[in-house]
Amino acid sequence: MADAFIARSLNEIQFWSRIMKEHSFFLRLGFRCEDTQLINEANYFYNLFEGIEQKSYSFREDVDPATIQQFNMEVHTAASHIWAFKRKVLGLILTCQLPGQTNFPLLVDHISREANYFRNRLFELNQGKLEPLQDAIIDENVFFLKIMADHAKFIGHLLDPSERKLADQAREFSHDFDQLLYQAKDLESMRPQSQTQPLLSQFLDQNRVSVKSLRDFKQTAKQLIEQCRIKSIIHPLLADHVFREAERFLEIIDMFEGALTYSGQQVAIRH
Repeated sequence: MADAFIARSLNEIQFWSRIMKEHSFFLRLGFRCEDTQLINEANYFYNLFEGIEQKSYSFREDVDPATIQQFNMEVHTAASHIWAFKRKVLGLILTCQLPGQTNFPLLVDHISREANYFRNRLFELNQGKLEPLQDAIIDENVFFLKIMADHAKFIGHLLDPSERKLADQAREFSHDFDQLLYQAKDLESMRPQSQTQPLLSQFLDQNRVSVKSLRDFKQTAKQLIEQCRIKSIIHPLLADHVFREAERFLEIIDMFEGALTYSGQQVAIRH
């Protein structure tokens, strides 16, 4: 049990601390030259999460769980602070106090949702109170389907308008994931009656197909951007960033399907 806690904690921190670091970089790119205070804050968070990321790789397998619990608390505090920074930036944008900056309000909201997800996960790990499987399947998919829908919208808006074919594909993915999100929200509102093994299994199967398609689209776009073969204002790191998040979602779906199959077998054995 202690080994699972350590492995899960470090896995979450290694993935999400890199994401938080990159969020700081993307925000900084969108600020105006005169926004020196905001730029300095973004730089602070970049360095903070780079340090956390490096530290997370320094722990040995036999580390004391109490040490990881303390580390989780430190990272939770950092995630809470970057969440507050992102919400502050969103407020400034929505009240028109940063005219000319280039961070979409939806993007700032998006990255603040990810910071909130990260800090909540660390809290749950430290409390030893992860959600029951059936609740986790629905809640994780609601969260990640919204993330994927947002990504498709960002890609569509950051491509050059002359990239008509790719922009159309991005819009199609946006619509597809909006529909999947609505379906997930319906399943959410129908629980606990909706939390049957057949319904949840179909839910995961359907989402996997669409996430794989979007992941492949992101991978192609990433390669085209890196090779300077398409016109866009998408930073190559952003292309890689959204690709990694789709990969993460697929890993979570696979984990859930395995756990759901196992729990179904257990029920069958008991009966």
